Amino acid sequence: MERIDTTVSPRYAQIPTFMRLPHDPSPRGKDVVVIGAPYDGGTSYRPGARFGPRAVRNESGLIHGVGIDRGPGTFDLIDCVDAGDIDLTPFNMHIAMDTAQERLSGLLADNAAFLMIGGDHSLTLAALRAVADKHGPVAVVHLDAHSDTNPAFYGGEYHHGTPFRHAIDEKLVDPQRMVQIGIRGHNPRPDSLDYARGHGVRIVTSDAFCELGPAATGQLVRDLVGDAPVYVSVDIDVVDPAFAPGTGTPAPGGPTSREVLALLRGIGDLRPVGFDVMEVSPLYDHGGITAVLATEIGAELLYQYARAHTRERNSS
Repeated sequence: MERIDTTVSPRYAQIPTFMRLPHDPSPRGKDVVVIGAPYDGGTSYRPGARFGPRAVRNESGLIHGVGIDRGPGTFDLIDCVDAGDIDLTPFNMHIAMDTAQERLSGLLADNAAFLMIGGDHSLTLAALRAVADKHGPVAVVHLDAHSDTNPAFYGGEYHHGTPFRHAIDEKLVDPQRMVQIGIRGHNPRPDSLDYARGHGVRIVTSDAFCELGPAATGQLVRDLVGDAPVYVSVDIDVVDPAFAPGTGTPAPGGPTSREVLALLRGIGDLRPVGFDVMEVSPLYDHGGITAVLATEIGAELLYQYARAHTRERNSS
């Protein structure tokens, strides 16, 4: 199956895959596989992220052609497909976590990287388990309003506020090469960030990001991550709810969509090995603007992978 040609088929036609990529449920030898994770069993407030992958794919038909001032298009540089969704039970978070990890590990056994579209942020733990199994402990660039390094509560071991605490405890990530950007809002305890900071995680609050700007923050990320393999995780609630209302735990006072996209344009200077875009909840969206933004973020991450991949190939 070929990628759909937008000069032949209107962007609103045909079965929606991410950016109209070919659908291949059993991909092999691909650079990046897009995979949906329709799950919100770890959500602590507003549910609905289980519908995120479908909404994002639907809006992704908007994107076609080549980015302004970019030269070659992403899919002229790398080979990508959409593998569909992981079939995740809505009833048991432990089964869902194991299922996600097994599927993502299988993808990485036969392909170079994946872009996971969520779904709530708890499944980033499954992604990091799969990525670390292939690459060892990875650096992390984490964009979010929340640190997600909380302990279990309400009897839920794998809720969406825990993935990076588990990842640090399980030594899936190198916390000295982990940066969390956009952190803000309210926490249940005054020491909510102590765990992350105590393990060496660099936290750039939303206010600090605003003061530094995308360019200086990008340089901070490059200095911190260096040439380590890096996983990039974007919770859509990192963006101010004026731009991304369709999410489960919106937090006012965040960066604009333009600022977040500007920051992500530096990811191609690193060595990315996996990505996710999580927490789109279309039940709270307006005119699909959150899903459109998630699409643009996913497209940017794919382009940045292509840029990094092309640089690495040309230097070898």
